[in-house]
Amino acid sequence: MKRFFVLFLIFSTTSSLLFAQSVKELESQRKKMLESISLTNKLLNETQRSTTSTINRLAIIRKNIGLRQRLIENLNQEVTVLDQTIDTLQAEHDQLQAHLTKLKQDYARLLQESQMRQNSYSELLFLFSSQSISQAYRRLRYLKEFSDYRKQQALEIIAVENKVALQQLTLTQTRNAKETLRVQKETESQRLKLEQEKANRTFYSLKGKERNLHTQLAKQQRIANELNAKIEQLIAEEIRRAEERKREAARLAAAKQRKAATAHGVAKKQFPVTKESSLDLMTKEEQLVSGNFAANKGRLPWPVEKGFISGHFGIQPHPVLQHVTTNNKGIYIQTPRNADARAIFDGVVTERFSIPGSNNAIIIKHGNYRTVYANLTTIYVKEGEHVSAKQKLGRIFSDDENGGKTELYLMIWKDKTPLNPELWLAR
Repeated sequence: MKRFFVLFLIFSTTSSLLFAQSVKELESQRKKMLESISLTNKLLNETQRSTTSTINRLAIIRKNIGLRQRLIENLNQEVTVLDQTIDTLQAEHDQLQAHLTKLKQDYARLLQESQMRQNSYSELLFLFSSQSISQAYRRLRYLKEFSDYRKQQALEIIAVENKVALQQLTLTQTRNAKETLRVQKETESQRLKLEQEKANRTFYSLKGKERNLHTQLAKQQRIANELNAKIEQLIAEEIRRAEERKREAARLAAAKQRKAATAHGVAKKQFPVTKESSLDLMTKEEQLVSGNFAANKGRLPWPVEKGFISGHFGIQPHPVLQHVTTNNKGIYIQTPRNADARAIFDGVVTERFSIPGSNNAIIIKHGNYRTVYANLTTIYVKEGEHVSAKQKLGRIFSDDENGGKTELYLMIWKDKTPLNPELWLAR
């Protein structure tokens, strides 16, 4: 029985630790979601300075709805884990209580036996009535073991009583935590309902302005196309110059070899021409930077301190207009007003440029990878400057005509191919 109880304690302790770990992970996720909701609420409050409905406001509301739905799902998971924890704690409490009851019964029996023995004869009489020294020794040892066992039982009763009290306290705290989560879930469900109603009102308000939305989209698409074309041109020009430098270095090296061969009377030798890759066009230092950049895929820091992705990579449906899509070669990250763009990796600033209607942009080279940061006002870095990860690059433009929308356009290129930045940034 005692061995079974020890195994039970080990199992209950292990299960409690596992439950605690699950609850802790869910609490951490809930905290991050609440921080994200706090950010989107702040951005939503900034857009409310404008009385007209905007696509940006609709996007933030929908983002909030998604976060709220995930939060409610998280709360459901927490409640489920706490239900399981309560069941386990209750079972452990019942086991401890049963074990405590048996200990007390055994201890009562020991006291009863001891009392009966004292009533019939004293311990000294029990010893002196021994027929031999050996028997007296055995009786003395028996009395000592009996006394020690009784003390041990008393101590074990105290220990188990403490465990029962602690288990009861933990059980009460867990039930209270579950009730708190239940109330929070109801509150979040009410907020979700209100946000869904707000999203519907904003959507139908925008739906009545389709002509204006088409005009805005055409203007935005023209600016985006000009920006993308400019970036492609600049990157292609950078690669072309790198190729020319590499070929010129190879030509000079070959001429030097021919001159040396002629000086030693060796016949002229034709050197084979090999196809060059993007790595061949880089220095060893650039190859190292490129390898480090690739190795950090999925772990790169965000280009803003706080924000959320408001426009995803690739072909995306328009939030209001039916059968209308946009094709993004980067991602849009919305952030609070007066935010700065930050470098996502160590590199060298190779370009600073602007497109009418899209403010300023910079390109940072990381070996054969490049990152582009667009929609900046003030730029803090110069061409040729080495920058480090998380270094501030420039102030992101806030569009007061669009409710103070502050949005960074981020692109990642490998040579002449645009990549999805979402896959590179840390989750």
